[in-house]
Amino acid sequence: MEYYNKLLENNKRWVASKLEEDPRFFARLAEGQHPPVLWIGCSDSRVPANEITGTQPGEIFVHRNIANMVEHTDMNMLSVLDYAVSVLEVKHVIVCGHYGCGGVRAAMGNKQFGLIDNWLCHLKDVYRMHQKELESIKDMHERENRFVELNVIEQVYDLSKTSIIQNSWQRRGGPYLHGWVYAISNGLIKDLQVTVKENADIPSVYRFETNGTIIVN
Repeated sequence: MEYYNKLLENNKRWVASKLEEDPRFFARLAEGQHPPVLWIGCSDSRVPANEITGTQPGEIFVHRNIANMVEHTDMNMLSVLDYAVSVLEVKHVIVCGHYGCGGVRAAMGNKQFGLIDNWLCHLKDVYRMHQKELESIKDMHERENRFVELNVIEQVYDLSKTSIIQNSWQRRGGPYLHGWVYAISNGLIKDLQVTVKENADIPSVYRFETNGTIIVN
C-alpha cells in the first residue's frame, strides 16, 4: 500500500505545482478539450505520450494497445479514432511504436503466451508481408528494430484504409497520418517520413467511393 499511497500524494503535489504556475489551469481544462493530435501508441509504461513530446494535458488524445496496432475489427480503437477525427477534428494522427517492444519481439518467435497470441497474429502478418527484407538482416537486434519500423508504417496505412479517415479527408481535408518510433535508450523520436494525407496516397483498391455519402465502418 505504500506505493499506492505515494501515487495519491504525488497527485496532490502535482495539482499544487500546476496551480502555482497557473491558478486557472484546471478550470480551463474543465471547459473542454481541443487536442490537435491523436496518438496511437504502445501500452508500454516507458512510452508516455505527453511526457516524451513535452506537451500538456489537453494537447494529445491517446489510444494505446499492445504494439500500437490499428485493427479494423477493434471497436475500441475505431471508437477512439472516430471520436478524435469526426468530433474533435484532430489535425494529425500519429502511430508511435518503440524499439525494444515486447509485443514485436514475441511475434518474431513461436512461444505461446496465452490470450495475447491472438493479438500477436496481426503482428505476424506484418512480418510475413516483409519476411524477405527482415530475414535478410542477420543481426537479430537490427532485424527487430526494422520490424518495429515496418509495423508502424503498416499501421499508418491501415488507418488510411478506414472509412473514418477517408470520409474526413473528403469532408475537411484532414487529418495527416504519421509514423514515429521512439527510442527508449536515448529518449529520441524517429520520424519514419511516412505521411499520408489524402486518398491519392493509398492504392486505389482501398479507396471508398463516398460521393457525399458517409460510409460506416
